[in-house]
Amino acid sequence: MNAPLLALAALGWLVMAGGGTVFALAAARQRRLRRRIDVARGRAPEAEPTAAAALRNAPARVVAALGRLIAQSGVLPGRTLAELQQTLTTAGLRGGNGLALFVGAKIVLMTVLPLAAFVALHGAALRPPLRWAALGGVALTGLLAPDYVIKQMRARHVAGLHRGLPDALDLLVICAQAGLGLEAAIARVAEEIAPAHPAIARELEITSRELQITAESRLALDSLARRTGLDSLRRLAATLTQSLHYGTPLVAALRGLSAELRQEALTRFEERAARLPVMLTLPMVVFILPCVFIVVGGPAVLQILAALHHA
Repeated sequence: MNAPLLALAALGWLVMAGGGTVFALAAARQRRLRRRIDVARGRAPEAEPTAAAALRNAPARVVAALGRLIAQSGVLPGRTLAELQQTLTTAGLRGGNGLALFVGAKIVLMTVLPLAAFVALHGAALRPPLRWAALGGVALTGLLAPDYVIKQMRARHVAGLHRGLPDALDLLVICAQAGLGLEAAIARVAEEIAPAHPAIARELEITSRELQITAESRLALDSLARRTGLDSLRRLAATLTQSLHYGTPLVAALRGLSAELRQEALTRFEERAARLPVMLTLPMVVFILPCVFIVVGGPAVLQILAALHHA
């Protein structure tokens, strides 16, 4: 097979893979929307999404098996694996499957993408240094792509926690005023807030389960702060621990913490609003001011050009 046919076959493979990926993402989005509607209507239980759900198809299982083999082979130090696991946990992925998928995806992308690029660039008129530089850049992209995806997932998960925590604190205050204990209040809040804020609902559900199986409540609350790595949840854990150990009023402490978090959120919104004029300066200079100059000075310029033409 000559070079043009190889390049055409590689291009067709990339187009089919890209189209399949787009259709798969669209179908997954539709499934998530249907599930959220079913959960809101009570037709389906609210289940914690874990990395095990991604292992339903054969390619994901192969990638996870490869990542698990590399993780268990001792190539990566234990400290590195622990840091990766903590990063995945803060992004909302828990369990060994998440770590296996992450490591396997990095290896597969770092290997497959350069091979596909090599086939695509087989007939291109590139010098060997440029060709190898391009292949190295593609390999580096494949190696860093899972990190970027996890970073975006963590940002989305943290944003969901920030949005849902003040409402969860208000519901905790209501449950505490109704006479529920800490464990029962956390379980009830996790159940009630799940349709609106699933991220904070999952964290509270895990904390409720840990409170049921451990005799030391402080350990479960510390685990909540350690899993997420958020200062606000760390303060919540400290407030609940202090209330349990020293008998301080739980309702007043939760109300004060809820007011502080809402004030901090309002301060963040005000800071973002204060940055808007500076961020709009460049678009105004590039897009708006030229139009203003054309509207204001355009007729005068046309009249001058007409006068010069007649002269």
